[in-house]
Amino acid sequence: MARIGFYTGSFDPLTNGHMDVLRSAAAVCDRIVVGIGVHPGKAPLFTPAQREALIRTCTRDLGVEIDVVTFDGLAVEAAKLAGASLILRGLRDGTDFDYEMQMTGMNATMAPSLRTIFLPASPPVRHITATLVRQIAALHGDVSAFVPPEVVAALKVKFSS
Repeated sequence: MARIGFYTGSFDPLTNGHMDVLRSAAAVCDRIVVGIGVHPGKAPLFTPAQREALIRTCTRDLGVEIDVVTFDGLAVEAAKLAGASLILRGLRDGTDFDYEMQMTGMNATMAPSLRTIFLPASPPVRHITATLVRQIAALHGDVSAFVPPEVVAALKVKFSS
């Protein structure tokens, strides 16, 4: 039976931290479904289609099958729909751990067949957040240390004016 992991986030934009989690997940999953959470109340920088294209481009050489879906409901429902048995969560620090433990408990109650795997961030990427990347890029700062080259290019296009 294939181990299918479901990795959720807004990925707005995809960061080197996200890529770190995906590389770790590739070592334990046969297939990874990246779930782009779409929230109608939020105004994202990139459209879901643009985020999907960046994810597909940046993950093509990970050595594991990657699928990308969008969802606007509960992550556990999207994970079940994708055929996943694992929910993949990246941890940067203790604050992430506390939040993710609460979420894991709630998810386990709603979907007992899904297991959550915590993947600790590698030291060089622990400080990266998509929010800070967006802020730096909006001020025309260099984000090349924080995101894949394809995302650097997309951010430059987005903020060129």
